[in-house]
Amino acid sequence: MWVVKIGGSLSHDPMLRQWLVELCEVGGGRVVIVPGGGDFADKVRQYQSEWRFDDLAAHNMCLLAMTQYAILMQGILPELVLASSEAKVRRALRDGRVAVWVPTSLMRDTPDAMSNWDTTSDSLAAWLSTMLNAERLIVVKSCAISESDRLETLAATGVVDRSFVDYVTEANYVVEMFNKDNVALMRDRLLNMPVT
Repeated sequence: MWVVKIGGSLSHDPMLRQWLVELCEVGGGRVVIVPGGGDFADKVRQYQSEWRFDDLAAHNMCLLAMTQYAILMQGILPELVLASSEAKVRRALRDGRVAVWVPTSLMRDTPDAMSNWDTTSDSLAAWLSTMLNAERLIVVKSCAISESDRLETLAATGVVDRSFVDYVTEANYVVEMFNKDNVALMRDRLLNMPVT
């Protein structure tokens, strides 16, 4: 199973539809999509700046931002299955479908290590990859990414969040960063992925 995190920066980009279509065509039963927060999460930042509420409230709101993006994805491609739990993810995959993770189960009543701005949808995708025992985590971004870019550099420059490296340092899955234009490469990888 692969986890594919699609950045919120694609939420207004025509490439989003192409990614979703390709993942559905060749990733059924094998792919879980993690939505970013995009401008839904940007609004949370704006409201937090205006109203000065704590990071716990912002964390819970950002999970709902990711949920909105997940629903947007399913609105674009109704074949996608929204899945808010591990059981629902696994059921969708058993049915040969592509799941889109809805992270509402991570909403909290008290702060924890996840409820801050250092942990965004990138780190949550890594957390989910570990929980699901995924083989690979692909993070899709709009910005240019080179194969030689180190994850530490990407975290320092804000391409991924500051906690991401900690989440994947000892991961038992492969981590790859993709630019949004690499959809054909993703298709080839999935077509050549061993069926387990």
